[in-house]
Amino acid sequence: MERLNLEGWLPIRVWQQAGEWQVDWCWFGDTPLHQPFFRDAVEDALRLPFNQVFRRQTPLSALGDWQTTSPGLAPSAFIFHASRCGSTLISQMLARLDSHIVVSESPPLDALLRSGLPPAERRVAIEGLLSAYGQRRLGSEQRLVIKLDAWNIGELPLLRECFPDTPWLFLYRDPLEIAVSHLRRPGMHMVPGMIGASVLDDDLPFAGREDFIARRLGRLLQAGLAQCREFGGLAVNYSELPGAMAGRLADFFGLDDVQREQVFAAVGQHAKQPSEEFVGDSDDKRREASVLLRERVERWARAPYDALVAESCIDGTGAFASKPAPTVGMHSPVGAGLLAKAAVNSSQTYPPKP
Repeated sequence: MERLNLEGWLPIRVWQQAGEWQVDWCWFGDTPLHQPFFRDAVEDALRLPFNQVFRRQTPLSALGDWQTTSPGLAPSAFIFHASRCGSTLISQMLARLDSHIVVSESPPLDALLRSGLPPAERRVAIEGLLSAYGQRRLGSEQRLVIKLDAWNIGELPLLRECFPDTPWLFLYRDPLEIAVSHLRRPGMHMVPGMIGASVLDDDLPFAGREDFIARRLGRLLQAGLAQCREFGGLAVNYSELPGAMAGRLADFFGLDDVQREQVFAAVGQHAKQPSEEFVGDSDDKRREASVLLRERVERWARAPYDALVAESCIDGTGAFASKPAPTVGMHSPVGAGLLAKAAVNSSQTYPPKP
């Protein structure tokens, strides 16, 4: 039998055909995943002439077979988040390091986590998928960081079955600011029926977009709070960024002194749209919020947010465990603008951006 060789190839889609799960692969060679989202990296790779001519498709079992043949890095950290709250900023800061592979919101991972596969088969597939992403394609890679979709907080127990020792964090932000962002450009999970069944569902009728978004956001924050308490996740408030990357998050991600300096080179760029300049928008969002939205957010999302704040603080004064670094804190022109715009769009918006 011919030896399985998928060097330079990454799985970009898992799907069912006639009841059988399949994997589509794309050639990346040694090109790092430096784009804000995995889907962006895939789009760039698919433009290569080679990928327009040659494609590879395998059964799902190839993920486990490839892991056996060529074990990749195991995940060193998982990033969960409430959406529009700085997760892209963190992933882009880490993506500047040649030592780090950063996979941001991979559709194949979401598909497997929420699939109806038998538990044992699903576990093998998930472990094989992340092993494929963790291949040392440059040779300098030491860590694999996985950022999940916002709604995947509901699948954290499953992910911990696969990787029980991998640390994880949950990023969150004032729910009113998140809600305004989704009213401007809703993420997929804030459009009824768009993502299918998830932990965000409550099966209750809703009265307009404000009610729907506030309720979904409340359930998202509540799920993050519950998982942090049960599984020891690190709750991180948006207001700590980017300074925490020089403090407790640097420790969390295992950054040395040189790497701590390198990651802050990304703070001069918009996390999702590097060509744009930075304009702080937290105050604008608060002014934009309608009375109805404020009422719905207070009703559905304020309590879990306040509880997460308590989880993040080191004492009862409201002081966060990590304060923004003075040179690039959230109130500096660069820090404030980057953080604000990093939260404008989720990984997937609806309607999609042109």
